[in-house]
Amino acid sequence: MATPPPLGPQPPHGGGSFASPGQSQAGGGQPYPYQAAAQPWGQAWGRAYPAPPQPPPVNGPAIAALVLGVLCFLPGVGLLLGIVALVQIRKKGERGKGMAVAGIVLSTIGALLMTLAFTTGGARDAWDGFRDAASSAGGTFSVEKGECFDSPSGSLEEYAYDVDIVPCDGEHDAEVFAGFSMPDGGYPGDDAVTDVADDRCYARSEEYAMDAWALPVDVDIYYFTPTRQSWRYGDREITCMFGNVDAEGSLTGSLRRDATTLDDDQLAFLEADAILNDAFDQVPDTEYVEDDLSGHKVWASQVVRALEQQTSALRAHDWESSAEQAVTDYVEALDEAREEWEAASEASDAEDFTEHWDKAYRLTGGPKAVTAREALGLATESPTYDDEDAGGGGGEDGSGAEV
Repeated sequence: MATPPPLGPQPPHGGGSFASPGQSQAGGGQPYPYQAAAQPWGQAWGRAYPAPPQPPPVNGPAIAALVLGVLCFLPGVGLLLGIVALVQIRKKGERGKGMAVAGIVLSTIGALLMTLAFTTGGARDAWDGFRDAASSAGGTFSVEKGECFDSPSGSLEEYAYDVDIVPCDGEHDAEVFAGFSMPDGGYPGDDAVTDVADDRCYARSEEYAMDAWALPVDVDIYYFTPTRQSWRYGDREITCMFGNVDAEGSLTGSLRRDATTLDDDQLAFLEADAILNDAFDQVPDTEYVEDDLSGHKVWASQVVRALEQQTSALRAHDWESSAEQAVTDYVEALDEAREEWEAASEASDAEDFTEHWDKAYRLTGGPKAVTAREALGLATESPTYDDEDAGGGGGEDGSGAEV
C-alpha cells in the first residue's frame, strides 16, 4: 500500500554519479562492463556483488579470435587463434569455447569473402550483407526480461563476455526487468547513455516490481549499456536489472510483481496505489518544509487529487468477498488522509503543515493498509527508512521504497 514519504527531503530518483562505466550487450565481441544506477533504495548505488570462488579464466586467444572474426580483420590470424584456443581450453579447463568456435566460423566467412573480393565484382554486396547481419546479431550474449543470471566474475561492476542464465527461484546475481534501444545516430557519449539508462530503468522498474512493499531493502538497479566501440557495430541496447547492494549478498527469488504474476484484485489494488506513488514522487526537494512552504502546499494539493483518483479506482473495482470489507475500510482511511492533506494545502505555517502531514502519513500506511494487503495476499511489511522520523510505517516516496 502506498504511504507518504517521511518528513523532510528525499533523494532524487534519477541522475547522480555512477560507480563504473556502463555497457549493454555489445556488438563486435566487446567486453561488457556492468553499470550501477545512480540512486538505490536507501543504499548507495554501485556497491560490489559477493565474490564466489574464482571461476576458470577466459582463454585469451579465444577472445582475440572472436574480436578478429567479428571485425573481419586478418581472418587467417583469427582462424589460427581460434584453433589454438580450443586446444588450450581442452588442456587447461579454461572458459571461452563458444567464443573460439564463433571466431573460427566468422574468420572462415571473412576469408571466403576476401577470396570472393578477388574473384568477382559482387564482393562489395556480399561484404555489406555480412556487416549488416553482424550488426543485427548484436552481442555475444543476451538476457531477456524476466531472466536471472550469474556473472562469471561474481560482480556486476566488471567487464563480462558472457553470463550464466539461472533459475530465478534460487540465488542469482541479477534479474532483468526491462530492455530498450537507443535511437540511431552518432554515439551520444558515456554521460548521455548512462543518464538515459538511469532515467528509463528507474521508471521501468516500477512496471515490473509494482509492489514496493515486496522489495527487499538490499535491492539496487544496474544496467548494461553500449560502449563507444560497440556502438560502431550497431549496439543500441540497454538492459535493466535488479541486483544486490551488499558486496556479500545476492538475490533469491523473483522480484516480479506485474500482470503476469498478480491476480485481478492484486493488480487493481497496486495500480490504484501507483497513482498515489506518482504524487508522492513530486515532493519538493528541500531540507525543511519552511524552506519552501508554498511549494509544499502545492504538492499537498497534488496528493489530494491523487487520493481522489485512487479511492475512486478502489471503489469501482469488484473485489472478492474475502477482501471486500478490508479494502472498504482502507478506502475510508484514505478519505481521512485526504482531509489531512487538504488541511496541509491550506496550512498557515510549516508547523501546521507538518502536523497534518504526520497524521496523513499514519493513515495512509497504517493498520488498515496492512489488513487490506493481507486479505489480498500482498506484502504486509511497510518499507522503512534509516532516517525516518515520522510514525506509522514507511513511505512510498524516496529511495527506500519506490523502485
